[in-house]
Amino acid sequence: MTSIAEILKQSKSVAIVGYSAKPDRASHWISDYLEEHGYQVFRINPVMESSTEIPIYPSVADLPQQVDIIDVFRAPPHLPAIVEAAVATHAKVVWMQPGAENPEAAMTATDAGLIAIVGNCIYREHKALFGIEDDRGHTP
Repeated sequence: MTSIAEILKQSKSVAIVGYSAKPDRASHWISDYLEEHGYQVFRINPVMESSTEIPIYPSVADLPQQVDIIDVFRAPPHLPAIVEAAVATHAKVVWMQPGAENPEAAMTATDAGLIAIVGNCIYREHKALFGIEDDRGHTP
């Protein structure tokens, strides 16, 4: 089985599903954090529009390329459709942030050959793995 450490070290791209334009929302500042630490980040929100600085995609299916991690900040009932899109676009990992856990969707992902991370915060895991001091003061 692939560990969280291996996933974070080997992955290059992350799609943030449920991205918010509000800077105090975890999906917003975690997107920025991951980008600052070398990941190519794709922000997904079906009701937001892109700006010249930040492209926003309406769905996983609309991404311009395959991504390694689909990092989900949506309520559990949304997960089955997100996992279906992750499978169809050949993502490697579906990461269900705290509050986005859906065991049935996780099982669907693993049955389709994806890795499902359920209930772990990607920010906390990354900080701990790489010993990063981050002074944002956020505690998701």
